[in-house]
Order: sequence, then C-alpha cells, then structure tokens
Amino acid sequence: MKFQFNHNNINVRDLDRSLAFYRDALGLTEDRRKEAEDGSFIIVFLSDGVSAHRLELTWLRDWDRDYNLGDNEFHLAMQVDDMDAAHKKHQKMGCICFENEKMGIYFISDPDNYWVEIIPAR
Repeated sequence: MKFQFNHNNINVRDLDRSLAFYRDALGLTEDRRKEAEDGSFIIVFLSDGVSAHRLELTWLRDWDRDYNLGDNEFHLAMQVDDMDAAHKKHQKMGCICFENEKMGIYFISDPDNYWVEIIPAR
C-alpha cells in the first residue's frame, strides 16, 4: 500500500481575491471547480502546472467572519527556481510576513493570513 499527496484545502473569505493572489504571487491556475447547486459553497482546485498536488480553496456563502487560524504553524511550502526574482516580486506585492535570511527562506501571507513558505530549489 502506498499513499501520495493529492491536495490541501484552505477556506477563504473572498474567493476572487484569493484566486488573484495565488495567480499573481505564485502562478497557480484554476484546474477545476465545483459549485453547490444551492450556492452554499464553491470549491476551486489550483495547479502549479507541474506536480499532481492541488491547492483546494473553499468558499462558504454563509461564513460571516474571519477564519481563526489558531496558534499552530500550519503553512504551505512552494519551491522556486529564482529566489531573488520571487523575493522582489513578493516584496513589491507587500505580502512578505517573515524572513529567515540565515535559512534562506521567507514566508508570504495570503488575503486570509495563511502563510506560504518560499524555498529555493535545491
């Protein structure tokens, strides 16, 4: 028996804003979408165009407050082939929330304050 990663889910308040962020900041594109017949939710899967792994964004119509992300250090990690260009882009976007220069990594924060770790290709 062998398991492999398929997708991670995060819930978002403003689907269009989140889609724009993940497109502009990380180059992710919509792979597929599921909308509830009653309009209560929309699920969008984003692809990096390379791996089979997907990021699932879930929008809930009746959710009326920010998500409580808790005290855990949950985050996604994205590898990039040009760390300097990525850093300049994210700095211009104003979304860098933490840097660890000693480790050569940094984090960006999405519109719902989820963190994405940016790491260099090794």
